[in-house]
Amino acid sequence: MEVSTIVIVAAVAVIAILVGVGIGFITKKKMEESNAEAGKKSAEAIIADAKREAESTRKDAENTRKEADLQAKDIIFQGKTEFERETRERRKELQAIEKRVQQKEENLDKKFESIDRKEVELQKKEKAVAAQEKKAGDMEAEAASIVTQQMAKLETIAGISADEAKRQLVENMENEAKLEAGKLIKRIEEETRAEADKKAKEIISLAIQRYSGEYVAERTVSVVNLPNDEMKGRIIGREGRNIRAIEAATGIDIIIDDTPEAVILSGHNPVRREIAKLSLERLITDGRIHPSRIEEIVAKVEAEVAQSINEAGERAIFDTGLHGIHKEIQKLIGRLKFRTSYAQNVYSHSMEVAFICGVMASELGLPTKIARRAGLLHDIGKAVDHEVEGPHAAIGAELAKKYGEAPKIVSAIGQHHDDSPDSILGVLVQAADTLSAARPGARREMLESYVKRLDDLENIAKGFPGVEKTYALQAGREIRVLVENQAISDDAAVILSKDIARKIEKELSYPGQIKVTVIRESRAVDYAK
Repeated sequence: MEVSTIVIVAAVAVIAILVGVGIGFITKKKMEESNAEAGKKSAEAIIADAKREAESTRKDAENTRKEADLQAKDIIFQGKTEFERETRERRKELQAIEKRVQQKEENLDKKFESIDRKEVELQKKEKAVAAQEKKAGDMEAEAASIVTQQMAKLETIAGISADEAKRQLVENMENEAKLEAGKLIKRIEEETRAEADKKAKEIISLAIQRYSGEYVAERTVSVVNLPNDEMKGRIIGREGRNIRAIEAATGIDIIIDDTPEAVILSGHNPVRREIAKLSLERLITDGRIHPSRIEEIVAKVEAEVAQSINEAGERAIFDTGLHGIHKEIQKLIGRLKFRTSYAQNVYSHSMEVAFICGVMASELGLPTKIARRAGLLHDIGKAVDHEVEGPHAAIGAELAKKYGEAPKIVSAIGQHHDDSPDSILGVLVQAADTLSAARPGARREMLESYVKRLDDLENIAKGFPGVEKTYALQAGREIRVLVENQAISDDAAVILSKDIARKIEKELSYPGQIKVTVIRESRAVDYAK
């Protein structure tokens, strides 16, 4: 039972499987048929859509082609229109050009006709000029014949030849020219004298500038003598510390060069230069040269120089018999002891001016002490003019006013270099200042430059032809030139003096003026037997 049941169950299962397989096969076939039908319909739909799209594309292409044709026709039409417009404009331009060319041709024709007419007229004028030239030539020949005849008659009447008459005429003209030249020279000299006062200040200023240049090297340096050249190394110190300490303490430049056994101190402040000189001399004598010792010595020397300045101021005030002068002005007067102007010591110069002012004031019946006071203080501005900007006269007037001097003294100090001082005291100070400066020997120049200037002066004169000997006189203020009698005439001597003077002005620098004297000597020698 159990086996048969199993067999039955198995058979049923097999049958069920076969039935399922059959059903699946049938179902699959039906589905394939259904899919095939659907695919066919889908393909037909796609074909229909493709046909519709193709038809639509064909229509669009047709429309596009038609639009392109229309646009092409429109472009062609516009191009044709533009071409016709440009053609018309070009035609108008060509017509205008043709018209202008035609006008120019007409103008050229007219010009050619005018030129032809002028050529005909010129030919006529040339013929007329040729006829006139011929006539003028005939007249000139006739005039020359008449002049020859007249000259012959004149020579017969005058009794001299034409060449002699020319010579006399030239001599007369030369004499007249010399007379006119002399008058002109005299008039120029008179005009020059009239202008002399106006130009005097400018000339004096120029002379001062030329003169002052020779003293710069002499008056801005001091020389300290050394016992030996080894001392230079000690002054310099290790890595230059000693020389830097001296320059810093004194404010003066120290120049150590190849000059044997000497050191040069350079600076425009005379007081500081004197302090540096005394300090360096004491350091050399002492032998201990180092920064701390340098500062100590410089401080002591500064105190001594300050005391010396104060004493010099007191002595000047005492010697001039003045009183009531401010202590600061007294110090300024003492500082002038170390100041020079054109090689003249300003301290001594101020004393001289004070005494000269007093003498002139007493002769005029004016207050003597006031005049001496103004003369003594007239150059106090020079004590600080290297520290304060401006002319020393204005600086001095400000200082005098600051320290309570009387207004007329302040005015005299400020105006002692003016053209026309406004007070008699200012005139006295100006005159005394000029007298002191112009005193022979007051203002010296270096011997080397003096000798060189004399040599140059004589050599310039010797360089001219016909010069025999030259002598520089009166300290170079006059040059006398001896010339050869046969080579130089009297008139040539005048010209030679002017040429030498012009060359001296061009090549030399000198104060004032130089007189040029050319001497031409004639000697007649005979012997009595």
